[in-house]
Amino acid sequence: MTSLLELAQVQQYPAATLYVVATPIGNTADITLRALHVLGLVDRIAAEDTRNTGQLLARYGISKPLVAVHEHNEREAALRVIEHLRAGERVACVSDAGTPGISDPGAKLVDAVRAAGFQVVPLPGASALATALSAAGDWVATFTFLGFLPPKPKQRAAALQPLADHGHAMVFYEAPHRIVETLQALADAFGPARRLLIARELTKLHEALWCGTLAEGPAWLAADANRQRGEFVLVVEGASAQASGEADHDALLRVLLEEVPVKGAAKIAAALTGASRNALYARALELKNEGGEDDAD
Repeated sequence: MTSLLELAQVQQYPAATLYVVATPIGNTADITLRALHVLGLVDRIAAEDTRNTGQLLARYGISKPLVAVHEHNEREAALRVIEHLRAGERVACVSDAGTPGISDPGAKLVDAVRAAGFQVVPLPGASALATALSAAGDWVATFTFLGFLPPKPKQRAAALQPLADHGHAMVFYEAPHRIVETLQALADAFGPARRLLIARELTKLHEALWCGTLAEGPAWLAADANRQRGEFVLVVEGASAQASGEADHDALLRVLLEEVPVKGAAKIAAALTGASRNALYARALELKNEGGEDDAD
């Protein structure tokens, strides 16, 4: 019977080629057999962090020369990689975690290598983007990947403003020290009722996935200080699906508000639609105020 490793070796791996190799995003058991085969085959490895990659290689008994290729030196380091390719070497490109070039170094290296006339071969594997989307649900039929938002508040708000009417789900990466303010910025830009998936520390020991609304996200984070640690993927519902849902909810809420107070209207609407009671309450207040009436709750 053919072994799994033998299956990984079936494909030809020519010299003078850059191999873009996905590595685990947390759980080291997620590395593929093909990735291990190629990492053991290449002549050297272009790594975002040579120490981090060295630890991964040591875990699997692989020892190779490493070339540092990170966001601050990628263009210059690409020239060194190209020289190794010209010498007939096989070179693998890896990032610290996941797939190179996806909010990680690697894209500029690929451009330079291809422009120099050398072949680029991708090896699929772990990706925080795909991992989060696989657990989002059927409200993410189409999506746009936007990576990390600008760190400064004004720049972040400016980046989000034109996305308010974007019709596809939006996927963002975020670091722990900005997660609270980023969730607030998303709610400010898109409104509180949009569905939200928070995927935290994917594949790691303290992995957590939570689905709710932008209005409810901050409370979920605040309920446990540990929830604000680690790396985050945020999936936010697009405008098209939300717009139709809001129109349906508005019609129901208007009918209910003629008979019951805001709090009761939100409770009944949530029971009938399955939508967030908090989001419906916020919308019911808006509708009540549009009518020029004070809430009697």
